[in-house]
Amino acid sequence: MENYKTLPLLSVIVVNYNGKKLLKRCLSSIKRQTYSNFEIIVVDNGSTDGSVEFIKREYSDSVRLIENSRNLGFGKGNNQGIVISKGEYVALLNNDTEVEPSWLSELVKVAQSDKRIGMCASKILLGDNQAQIDVAGHLIYPDGLNRGRGHLEQDVGQYDTKEEVLFPSACAAIYSRDMLDEVGLFDEDFFAYGDDTDIGIRARLMGWECVYVPTAIVYHYRSATLGNYAPLKAYLVERNRVWVLLKYFPFSTIMVSPYFTLKRLILQAYGSIMNIGAAGKFSEEFSKMRLLLILIRAYISAFVGLGRVLRQRREIMKRRKVSNIDFRKWLREFRISARELALKE
Repeated sequence: MENYKTLPLLSVIVVNYNGKKLLKRCLSSIKRQTYSNFEIIVVDNGSTDGSVEFIKREYSDSVRLIENSRNLGFGKGNNQGIVISKGEYVALLNNDTEVEPSWLSELVKVAQSDKRIGMCASKILLGDNQAQIDVAGHLIYPDGLNRGRGHLEQDVGQYDTKEEVLFPSACAAIYSRDMLDEVGLFDEDFFAYGDDTDIGIRARLMGWECVYVPTAIVYHYRSATLGNYAPLKAYLVERNRVWVLLKYFPFSTIMVSPYFTLKRLILQAYGSIMNIGAAGKFSEEFSKMRLLLILIRAYISAFVGLGRVLRQRREIMKRRKVSNIDFRKWLREFRISARELALKE
């Protein structure tokens, strides 16, 4: 029995795209939760692999299903689920995950402990190697790119402390309804990748806090939908980090960000040549020229969306409750190095 005063309704949302082979492991682990007051919503983004039929056959009594005719992306899919959900808290979960039975209980317990907590991050381990960390909250680079804290480190207890982090990975996170009502939902133009950065920093600017909960354990079978080094993923990650930078960062930081981007890109070029890090893996699987063309395409697309992004920035800055001094403090406290971004897988 949960050891806190009330059991608020919690909505678990899983966005699925051609993940039939993943769904049984994911949904079954949700149904095994010790927390008793929750609903499950699956948003299917136009799957063609029989996912919808599988859910209707195996989980019709326990899953609310939204069927989209095409892939609308991670952000829009989650927004659809959030809109129809009834919970006081919303938990987002990738379809390529498996959660421990106490996952929801541990997250809700912390989320309820302070009204200022709008987000809680899980301890996410690699599904294929559960002795390794995938994400333990997120870190940020001064040009807007982010990465999971502790990624690919051996789990020896170094992230077993409940503590503040900048924002959670939406692979497995909980958000309060009060926070979402105030800050808004996911930016659907991101489509995928960086959208949790976007909503996380937006919430922090409006005064909400994020806590990492090491006892909320999730196993992640990484990038089972697009793949770890897919061209679309590389394009979206780079384009979306530009939008995050322009929407939220202080102008002084934006002005010096090209230096940090150049430093990162030089290291990524080195990694591509030496087959080190994500750039090296991508170049090995595809080509160095294709990686360059993807970067150019990403910057062109970011520029095309510049007007919309700047309009959003103006509205966000009117509502912000956190100063540029606090933002720069986050950049120091939750910073990731260019070397780790470029030369680590």
